[in-house]
Amino acid sequence: MTTQVFLSGLGLGASLIMAIGAQNAHVLRMGVQRSHVALTVAACIVIDVALIGAGVAGAGALIEGSPWLMALARWGGAAFLAWYGLRSWRQMLSANRLDIGAAATPRTATAALASVLAMSLLNPHVYLDTVVLLGSIGGRYPALERTAFSAGAMTASLLWFSMLGFGAARFAGVLARPAAWKCIEALTGAVMLLLAGSLVADGLAAL
Repeated sequence: MTTQVFLSGLGLGASLIMAIGAQNAHVLRMGVQRSHVALTVAACIVIDVALIGAGVAGAGALIEGSPWLMALARWGGAAFLAWYGLRSWRQMLSANRLDIGAAATPRTATAALASVLAMSLLNPHVYLDTVVLLGSIGGRYPALERTAFSAGAMTASLLWFSMLGFGAARFAGVLARPAAWKCIEALTGAVMLLLAGSLVADGLAAL
């Protein structure tokens, strides 16, 4: 039974984390630029582990039971995702390719860490996925199975961010081509705006 619960957490965590989002797009960009990839991947994993753990421990149920916290997460997430989606489309329309060569502006480890923390922790949509959704579902299990569910969801984050960041670095030459990168930006922008629209619809339905 514990193995089944672990796989349930793994599957649900993977289904949520693999969808293109602001955090994933940032990891992809850092991978293609080959800029502090290990640091970025590790930071995303630690953040997800902490948020999933907090959600399953009770924070998810607390937020879900608070109308104003849910409203803050929904409307804040919609605003953040709309901004990021429009930003992606603006970059798609740029004539320049993604700069991954020596001419790219060097980024310090501190700046890289600050950027991934901002992209993760200032995005309310992250809390909806990890703390609220995964937390509220995992929190319904008995103590032992709750741990197994959390471990499964955390494993999904570890595997996905590792594959995304290091995979992007491995295939940077292909992904950084103008046509490929414009397609990535176009898809990212479209998904971000669709997610923003779904959060707005949820917010209006809750009024």
